[in-house]
Amino acid sequence: MKRETLNFNNAISIPEAFKLLLVNGKSKTYYFQGEPGIGKSTLYKMLVEALGDAYDHVYLDWSCIDYGELGLRAPNRDTGELEVYISSLLKPKSNKPKLIMIDEYDKGDKMLQKLGARLTLDKVWMDYVLHPDSIVFATGNLATDGVGNALLAHASNRVTTLNIRKPTVDEWLVWATNAGLSMELRAFVKMTPSVMASYLDGITPQDNEHVFIPVHRTKQFCSPRSLANCDPDIVNRGRLGHSLTMAALAGSIGVPSAKQLAAVLALKDEVVLAEDVIKDPDNVRVPEKQAALFMMMFNAIDVIQTQDDLSKFMKFMRRTKSEELQSVFFTMAMGSKRLSPIASKNAEISKWLQDGNYQLLT
Repeated sequence: MKRETLNFNNAISIPEAFKLLLVNGKSKTYYFQGEPGIGKSTLYKMLVEALGDAYDHVYLDWSCIDYGELGLRAPNRDTGELEVYISSLLKPKSNKPKLIMIDEYDKGDKMLQKLGARLTLDKVWMDYVLHPDSIVFATGNLATDGVGNALLAHASNRVTTLNIRKPTVDEWLVWATNAGLSMELRAFVKMTPSVMASYLDGITPQDNEHVFIPVHRTKQFCSPRSLANCDPDIVNRGRLGHSLTMAALAGSIGVPSAKQLAAVLALKDEVVLAEDVIKDPDNVRVPEKQAALFMMMFNAIDVIQTQDDLSKFMKFMRRTKSEELQSVFFTMAMGSKRLSPIASKNAEISKWLQDGNYQLLT
């Protein structure tokens, strides 16, 4: 019997965090922390989509909310007592269970953290008791990120803390494809996997306490969020001009990464559009440079509509003589929400798999 490798470092992926919230979110509160810009906030969007209208959806940015905005005590002159008034942000008049995300949990001021302790532990805000099926969870950055994190000890003890890891290149590419990001940006990420490297790979334990210190900090750096922010500049570079586009890219991901991205963008003229490949898969030109082929594959993922389209593009992919490229295309096709129903039933893909060409990419 194969022994399972235990994950005591508790670094999990976004989909794993989503699973925890769906399975256990009604019973306990999770606090997910990780590097800036890796997609922690997307958990809220995923849960809103999964839970639908059965829940009231409440997003709270702890870094810019004062506790008085969520409720206050005011005197009742008839009874001589203080009564609690709950903010409409929490939708107190609704009887539905709540989905409450507390973003930047460790950046809230001390009074907010004190009052929030009951919300995370008992699902109670001041005197307002949430529906028992409510889901409350929190997100924040690592304390070592140097972005002003300070979580009180008693608040930390009321939640289950797990680290969210940075997505892998292929995980990010599946997300980027479904999000409709440009083929150029996706090709750049596939060609430059270092942009998805974690700074945690370059840190060392201090005093055997597993306190990790980043070896490099900069304001502009590659993260899944900052990479996605490059897409409008890439798509509109014809209108912006080369110089302004490069300045904008550097402002999102830093100068070194912007230079690498510029090299990929310069290959646009070598790309053969997917429509042209589908018209003549047996004779259309096969680019020599891998980055151009990556762009063509991501373009195909976006435009293929029918089984015939996919079969013809697979014939072209066979001409590349590269199992790695073919595997990337297969992985992206199966990861695409739009294209996967077609790809799973495609005769050319089935034949390609039967021939044993697929390489599982990690």
